[in-house]
Amino acid sequence: MPLCHSPDPDRPGPALVALPRRSRNLDVPALMEEALAAGEGRLGSGGVLLVETGRFTGRSPRDKHIVRRPETQGEVWWDGNAAMEPDAFGRLRADLFAHLAAGPGLHQQDLWAGADPAHRIAVRVLTERAWHALFIRHLLIRPPAAALAGFAPDWVVINAPSFRADPARHGCRSETVIALDFGTRTVLIAGTEYAGETKKAVFTVMNWLLPARGVLSMHGSANHAPGDPADAAVFFGLSGTGKTTLSSDPGRVLLGDDEHGWSEGGIFNIEGGCYAKTLHLSAEAEPAIFAATGRFGTVIENMGWDPVTRALDFADNSRTDNTRCAYPLEAIPNASGTGMAGAPRHVVMLTCDAFGVLPPVARLSPAQAMYHFLSGFTAKVAGTERGVTEPEPTFSPCFGAPFLPRRPEVYGRMLAERVARSGASCWLVNTGWTGGGYGTGRRMPIAATRAILGAVLSGRLGAGRFRRDPFFGFEVPLAVEGVEARLLDPRATWADGAAYDAAARRLVDLFARNFERFDGLPDAGGRAAALG
Repeated sequence: MPLCHSPDPDRPGPALVALPRRSRNLDVPALMEEALAAGEGRLGSGGVLLVETGRFTGRSPRDKHIVRRPETQGEVWWDGNAAMEPDAFGRLRADLFAHLAAGPGLHQQDLWAGADPAHRIAVRVLTERAWHALFIRHLLIRPPAAALAGFAPDWVVINAPSFRADPARHGCRSETVIALDFGTRTVLIAGTEYAGETKKAVFTVMNWLLPARGVLSMHGSANHAPGDPADAAVFFGLSGTGKTTLSSDPGRVLLGDDEHGWSEGGIFNIEGGCYAKTLHLSAEAEPAIFAATGRFGTVIENMGWDPVTRALDFADNSRTDNTRCAYPLEAIPNASGTGMAGAPRHVVMLTCDAFGVLPPVARLSPAQAMYHFLSGFTAKVAGTERGVTEPEPTFSPCFGAPFLPRRPEVYGRMLAERVARSGASCWLVNTGWTGGGYGTGRRMPIAATRAILGAVLSGRLGAGRFRRDPFFGFEVPLAVEGVEARLLDPRATWADGAAYDAAARRLVDLFARNFERFDGLPDAGGRAAALG
């Protein structure tokens, strides 16, 4: 059953507009041929597609707009989303269509978002670039051939990198624009080659639609125990915190690495592929993802490569730190065949603490879980957004503020309800710095993080002994098998304990001041419990 109502006949969407097509629903080999013939990329070792995204090597969140419609005005989180007036959107759409009508034609991909048929939407993606079509074919869910015959899109996404918006005429901020219109069920993307904009635009649409159905949409990865979909876990986190790496555990079944829904029936993947960071990727630390970088048809973005062998250089960040690869879920040997599982038994919130204050793991009470979910503390890491060249401490509500069309409290309340009903254990895991802040300390050892998660998911850690953190009030384990005891006490890893105390007090103050925007919450008293 689609989530969307029928189109308004007085305001038809672009699904009804005849734009020229170069291809329709081509599969990987044909899209590779199209991209190579058009000079959009090069063939790399193993049959991967090597592409560059020009000056846009990350998302442009300030260029994202939602059309201000009377029927959605009161539900959109305008503090976190730039508005575009309907008439400006109409001009943008008309000018963009005229531009595309004069071109060689678009590549069409008809895809699904949502592995659960009860909460799935049909998305038609039209792109100027063949490699963008290949990218989104990897990232969304590919319907069987029988479903394409009568495919009727709920939403249409049009991606035109060659079009330059006019801020004065189109009501946007720059020549780059990502405009979502919930009225016509249309997304227009222009002026950027970065393919991740299409993926995240569809996620924003799902973040709008799913809560209206009583489904929590989540910026997080998920997996479950082998042979037991009821033993599931969700990992919240922004880009760079380890969602992809830590959920791709060879000992568990991967649902997905980035976007999920949590309904009454359990959790489900919104996507059908993965978009993984590749800088310093190694076969030893992340064997499944590393293997996917050599798989035929994988899209390799902005990586360096040997000019003779076309072998990838995983240490080359000359173009960006945000080097990435895109591939379908079936490239991961232990990926789920259904993309669905039961309600999670464990909820893990991943944070990259650039202050070096937070412990590598802490157990959260339900009130603390909602507090940290709404706080969404992490550090933006270099490359994921334009202009970010080193980690910056930030608070991103629900660990995904750039993709939230509704107020964060909507998702926060839903998480609290889901946790209460399922009895899930909640954990905060720091994959950031220890022994000092960025520039002084060191990054948390990934081996320690993996050992911690193994103990969490097995249930062993929950049965251990804990101490109460004097600054944040959450519980910190006294011991974790395979983890140096000193690492569990972040103060002990600093050379100067007084300096740690000062940094911790500063971070507590940042948390408290940030949370003032949520004072209207009926359960905002969880703040007191969270801060002790």
